[in-house]
Amino acid sequence: MSPRVTPPRRRATLSDIAVRLGVSKAAVSFALNGRPGVSEELREQVLAVAAELHYRPSSAALALGGSRADVIGLVLNRPARTLGTEAFFPELMAGIQAGLAPTHTGLQTLVVASLAEEVDAYRTWQATQRVDGVILIDPRRDDERVALVAELGLPAVQIGSHPSVDPTVPTVWVDDHEVATRLFDAMFALGHRRVGYVMGPLDLEHTELRRQAFHDCVGRYDAGTPVSVETDYSAEESAAATLELLRRDDRPSALVYDNDVMALAGLRVAQEEGVAVPRELSIASFDDSIAMRLVRPSITALTRDTYALGELAARTLMQVVTAAGSDAMVESVAGMTPTLSVRESTAPSLDAQG
Repeated sequence: MSPRVTPPRRRATLSDIAVRLGVSKAAVSFALNGRPGVSEELREQVLAVAAELHYRPSSAALALGGSRADVIGLVLNRPARTLGTEAFFPELMAGIQAGLAPTHTGLQTLVVASLAEEVDAYRTWQATQRVDGVILIDPRRDDERVALVAELGLPAVQIGSHPSVDPTVPTVWVDDHEVATRLFDAMFALGHRRVGYVMGPLDLEHTELRRQAFHDCVGRYDAGTPVSVETDYSAEESAAATLELLRRDDRPSALVYDNDVMALAGLRVAQEEGVAVPRELSIASFDDSIAMRLVRPSITALTRDTYALGELAARTLMQVVTAAGSDAMVESVAGMTPTLSVRESTAPSLDAQG
């Protein structure tokens, strides 16, 4: 008996969407292309069904309507209250826009509150051809987004911690394990053995890599049990975590934070608790900003060129967009390695001084 062959799935059409909703093909077309003449309610229904059916315009329709949107997309899946305070995202977006400028391509950003919303955004953008490609940030363990954009045929680049395992979605990468090892090593080299790590969400790949580097350093320096606290990147949760750690009987002599806002919140708590920085507590951060240099004491941090990272990601994505539909492949590329800026907030441990 010959094996059963599953026929390829038929491409969804405007008619499929129209039949599902009981409206005309013209109404569906107007809704998908953002043209007037349909209600906002119907537009949302059309977009939802288009995403559900994985609708993609035919090559003939694209040829008639113009080959590109001249826009790329960036979805920020972070608590909205943290985006206005972190220096990373404005610098990243400025770099992306600089990288897009030579091709006269715009940047569309969307802030969402969950991974499900982020996934829906990619489906909708591709179904309606609103963007030519996307930049994925904050890779996760078992990340479904890479497979999704590949399935959708949506050109994409991710900013991550290692070269991509999927050749269709190249990565602009910085080795977070290596970078984290350098920062934690600096704390232990100062004689600190009670080091705490106030981190972001553990479902993010770079957080897990940093935690692994922390555990490796603790083991290498025979520093007991690693102490880490997970937060949502906000100043509020960082302050609460810092307070908890400083009121322990075995209070850390050094704290490392995942971003600049968290480190500044931690410094404020230490000062309110009467813990002298850096004499009694050293503080360091994975992210740098102008505030880190202006506050007193200024805070030791990893200084990275986030602007250049965004610019490189944008240029790489435009290569992917140009290569779409051909056999050409765009390779992953390494970004600039951050440097450690040692400032006033770190000093040798009192224990090490004898």
